[in-house]
Amino acid sequence: MTTRETTEGGAGLPIARRVVSVVRVAAAGTGLFVALAILHPEAWQACIIGSLLFLLACILPARSTRKAKAGEELWRRQAPLWPDGGIKAVVEAMLEPAFLIDRNLLLRYRNAVSEQAFGNMALGDAISLRFRSPELLAAIEASVEGRKSVNTEFIEGRSADRSWSVDILPIPVPQGERPAFFLILFHDRTGERRIERMRTDFVANASHELRTPLASLIGFIETLQGPAKEDAVARGRFLDIMRDQSARMSRLIDDLLSLSHIEMKRHVAVSDRIDLEEIFADVLESMSPLASESDLVIETQYGPGPYVVAGDRDELVQVFSNLVENACKYGEAGRRIVLGLQRLRERDSLLVEAFVQDFGPGIPAEHVPRLTERFYRVDVGTSRQKRGTGLGLSIVRNILVRHRARLIVASTVGEGSTFTARFPALDPR
Repeated sequence: MTTRETTEGGAGLPIARRVVSVVRVAAAGTGLFVALAILHPEAWQACIIGSLLFLLACILPARSTRKAKAGEELWRRQAPLWPDGGIKAVVEAMLEPAFLIDRNLLLRYRNAVSEQAFGNMALGDAISLRFRSPELLAAIEASVEGRKSVNTEFIEGRSADRSWSVDILPIPVPQGERPAFFLILFHDRTGERRIERMRTDFVANASHELRTPLASLIGFIETLQGPAKEDAVARGRFLDIMRDQSARMSRLIDDLLSLSHIEMKRHVAVSDRIDLEEIFADVLESMSPLASESDLVIETQYGPGPYVVAGDRDELVQVFSNLVENACKYGEAGRRIVLGLQRLRERDSLLVEAFVQDFGPGIPAEHVPRLTERFYRVDVGTSRQKRGTGLGLSIVRNILVRHRARLIVASTVGEGSTFTARFPALDPR
């Protein structure tokens, strides 16, 4: 289908076929009036007048339609082919992808940003050669046909890699004239859409995580009120399970509140001077009982100090307590955990590196990039058995973002995992 046929929406048959159609309709109507005149001779004058009026009614709309089509065609053909320098300068100055097309949907200009976003496009080509979305092309055609502004959505890629909000706008012209060019302006909404999906997923996951222990509690309460009302043994066993489920809900709510609090202030810079060796001392003291229960030994490996960074003491204790707790839960097969501190130089920056290493089963490579996602678990059953909420590493990541630190995860299946945080070092005083 040609561009012109597309923009006209396939409106109408070729002229010869339309003339034949009009003649057939006119002949049929005239024949009807002749038949009426034969059946009613006394009204022959009225029938003749009616026949003439019917013929005029058939011919005049056809002529007016042809005139309208001819005017539309003339408007398209008389349009200037290329925009002037002023319009081009404005389009080039835009910070988002922008295209100029003419009335025939042919590309007449594009800015440099559009080339970065969508690749090279030859001027003079139909815009449909690059954008195959029926919804987008329909919106562009509607804007050109109606000479009005239109907004639509455009999702690029089969997996919705990028989402765009698209405005199609006629370039203003003097009063009474028709626009010769139309601006197609793309606004990247990928980040916003991703945040919306994350928010939706977060609510769904949180609801699911809370629903499971809550359903368990309700079930045991109903059982204790009914069949097991007088069964002392069952009552004791059910109450123990209910206590565990309540503790699970409490941990989940505490982690949700902690994550929410951290995310609210993740962009607020920290200013206190903290020695990470002191943080590790506090973590060792608090986590030693858990390590002993898991039959684990915690070792330390400290390089030359000092290890002074800008930080919030309580938040950094939370970071490394979470990492050591995970090492105790999932790396207990290795029988030991190593906490390490060292200073290193990366390019022109001096860093303090703090790591927690276990020698457990390790993490398969495909799971490593997603470990800090909220509620993500490598093994759901094992995580719940170990009383994990799926939020610990997300909390760690958000705290480190606030401290301008990076979290690096290295893991080898069968050998163990190392979680490393790198902080900008402060000069010792």
